[in-house]
Amino acid sequence: MTTFFTKNKGFSLVETLLYVTLVSIVLFSVVLLLSFLTSTRVKNATIYDVNSQGTYVMHVIVNTVRNAESIDFPTASATSSILSLTVSDGMLSPTVFDVSSGTLRIKEGASNPIPITNSHVTVSSLVFQTIAPTSSIDKTVKVSFTISYNNPNNRNEMEFSQSFSGSATLRK
Repeated sequence: MTTFFTKNKGFSLVETLLYVTLVSIVLFSVVLLLSFLTSTRVKNATIYDVNSQGTYVMHVIVNTVRNAESIDFPTASATSSILSLTVSDGMLSPTVFDVSSGTLRIKEGASNPIPITNSHVTVSSLVFQTIAPTSSIDKTVKVSFTISYNNPNNRNEMEFSQSFSGSATLRK
């Protein structure tokens, strides 16, 4: 009678530990990469939101000033956090820009103030300055403000603030 011995075809303990270690390292690397990508996406979205809000606000203010008939407030060479303009449409006069609770607003005529910025950002350090003297024909308003992203959870990737400045001259 002949007996045949067969060799086991399984993994040894050392091989199993090696494979588990390699798979763990690969999975940890993938999770770390995904975490980094998510954090970067959130940071980019934060920067985009602040920049787009700032650009939009500056566009609205500059175009309104350019199309206005006169600057009511601030007076010549003065600074203020409120800008009041007389516009050609009597129903929209005066047009007033101001900040309330971190939200930039526009009030046209007798209507209620309308927020220009969304709830994701806060506007601070809003300053309007009339540059041209009272006797000058060309009246220019310098505008500067800072927009910060609201970050209630204090997440590092949502920390972003940007300052904006510009000027506009009345068209006659």
